[in-house]
Amino acid sequence: MAVEDVQVASPGPREVLIRTAAVGVCRSDLHFVDGTYPTALPTVPGHEAAGIVEAVGSEVHRVRVGDPVITCLSAFCGQCEFCVTGRLSLCVDESTKRRSTEPPRLSLAAGGDPVHQYLNLSAFAETMLVHEHACQSIDPAMPLDRAALIGCAVLTGAGTVWNAAKVQPGETVAVIGCGGVGLAAINAAAITGAGRIVAVDPVPEKLELARKLGATDTVQSGEHTAEELLQLTRGGVDHALECVGRTSTAELAFHALKRGGTATVVGMIPPGEEVKLPGWHFLAEKKIQGSLLGSNRFPVDIPRLVDFYLRGKLDLDSLVAERIGLGQVNEAMGKLRSGDSVRSVITFG
Repeated sequence: MAVEDVQVASPGPREVLIRTAAVGVCRSDLHFVDGTYPTALPTVPGHEAAGIVEAVGSEVHRVRVGDPVITCLSAFCGQCEFCVTGRLSLCVDESTKRRSTEPPRLSLAAGGDPVHQYLNLSAFAETMLVHEHACQSIDPAMPLDRAALIGCAVLTGAGTVWNAAKVQPGETVAVIGCGGVGLAAINAAAITGAGRIVAVDPVPEKLELARKLGATDTVQSGEHTAEELLQLTRGGVDHALECVGRTSTAELAFHALKRGGTATVVGMIPPGEEVKLPGWHFLAEKKIQGSLLGSNRFPVDIPRLVDFYLRGKLDLDSLVAERIGLGQVNEAMGKLRSGDSVRSVITFG
């Protein structure tokens, strides 16, 4: 990636201009930057951000100039089948984007060629121009460098626990992968009152952090991880959350279940890859499902997560590995490739 000047249009109807305060460098960005998932180019990546509303267009009713906000890539129209049935994260209605006949939201400062908006946000930038249904105002007491993490990692991890898996107090949970999403899921499971929370990861430092966030047990993943999980939990867990995005870990999540358990795949498995499961296991009423961005209803979920942080229940401070400038974004991507870092957060002074 190169840091270049981009022209940002003035807000149109239902659009919000946000001065970016902080943006997390997320593994989902890495999938697109490395080409594992396709995206239109040129583009400005970044999708996990918080900032201050700088200007609003006509017909904007949800936020005002000066509001601190968290952005969310799952912009929703509010009118389609998914929205009216409460599944906002599944909305793909094009009304939240500009029409092809309109000037683009972003364009290159040199030459004026259009720049494609990435995941409704394009957050690796000093400003974002988004639909009003791609941001949520928050309590001004919330520190924005930690608020940014709620926009993806925390919303995904906690949302998976609460909205998709619907973990109940006392149930056992295995979280496979202790990056930002997995750690947020562990924290949310602890808030919920899960009876036993098993963190699985190959990196000892991440397992140590998982204990700090609420894991009761840890397993350093390796050749016999499935057997270890079954032995540790005496037959399997009620819920296994896959937070890596690999076929092998999705299959591991399914194998870690007890009879009647549910595996939820959260990670982004690359296109073309297949998950293979033993068919007879379904006779034990085991289930496997997917969850997109924590199956969120972000206008409801984000304020609740902010409140959990301000009341000391949600630990976001431990998720931030470093604060960097925009010019260090490629180095932060490199750390994601190595798998050692939790979260690099780009801040704008």
